[in-house]
Amino acid sequence: MANQPTRRTFLKAAPLAAAALPMTDKLLLAASAPAPSTPVPFQLFTAQKLDDAMKALQAKPGNDNLFEAKSLPFTVVMTLEEHKSAKEFEYHEGRDHVFLILDGTTRYDVGGTPKNPRKIRPGEWLAPESEGSTALTLNKGDMLVLPRGTPHKRITEASVTLILIATTGAVPA
Repeated sequence: MANQPTRRTFLKAAPLAAAALPMTDKLLLAASAPAPSTPVPFQLFTAQKLDDAMKALQAKPGNDNLFEAKSLPFTVVMTLEEHKSAKEFEYHEGRDHVFLILDGTTRYDVGGTPKNPRKIRPGEWLAPESEGSTALTLNKGDMLVLPRGTPHKRITEASVTLILIATTGAVPA
């Protein structure tokens, strides 16, 4: 005759089973996790390398993608623009921005509540205005952090050189 489970046996075994559950979950997660990819090597941007990039942009204003790796959730772009103003506010559901002003001056209008927004692609929005936005003048050495979802537009009356570090995370579900 097989042993019949009793209340006493159950009370002895239940704590052990409960203690083992978190370990089981960890083992299952570890088994289903993707294999680690090859790490991206570090990148050093010396003052000379950044100065060279700025000089190249002075000859031909625009953008220089300094760093982008498909396996990392951010990009680094150096931009030089002259006499350029965004017509509309933009904001992003899946990207954060950090702007560092290297040279010149620009104005950012940030925050507020977008009026008449329109989705231009998944996670990307434009709006003609943002009620209650704040105007910030940024000069050489200033840094601005814009979390995802923050309406913003840049107005450059003369010239500005900046570095943008942008996260490239997925749009939240």
